[in-house]
Amino acid sequence: MATLIGTMILAIGLPAWAGITYVGLVRARRGDELPPLAPPRRRRTPARKAAWVAGLAYLAGGAVHLYGLSYLPFLFPEDACWFGVGIKAYPDSSSALPVSLVCHGIEVVPWWVNPGLLVLAVTAVTATVTSAVLAWRGASRGVS
Repeated sequence: MATLIGTMILAIGLPAWAGITYVGLVRARRGDELPPLAPPRRRRTPARKAAWVAGLAYLAGGAVHLYGLSYLPFLFPEDACWFGVGIKAYPDSSSALPVSLVCHGIEVVPWWVNPGLLVLAVTAVTATVTSAVLAWRGASRGVS
């Protein structure tokens, strides 16, 4: 029991005491004044928020498009049907935009890829135009 108490003192008490002592030494060396405040951050303007939304939409759209393209045949077309549907055959058709791979009448690419690309593309273009318009309006008013 004494070893357990001694271990707890060493594990908890000594580091806490050392930290308190260090803080006391730093305050004694520096004085008791409070640390300087951080400078205020620039206010986020609506144009900057729209630019962030546009950037994230472009990034997500690129990721979804790359995911959809991973289903398309590149080097060995018959392997795309083999891994997608389980049929060792050449694809009936494939397209990069809209993302599509048809093997024996079965669409291999997940159903949500093309609607997701459409939503992300509309969001990205709308946010880009909005950001540009808001930035131009802010600059013409003299607001920074």
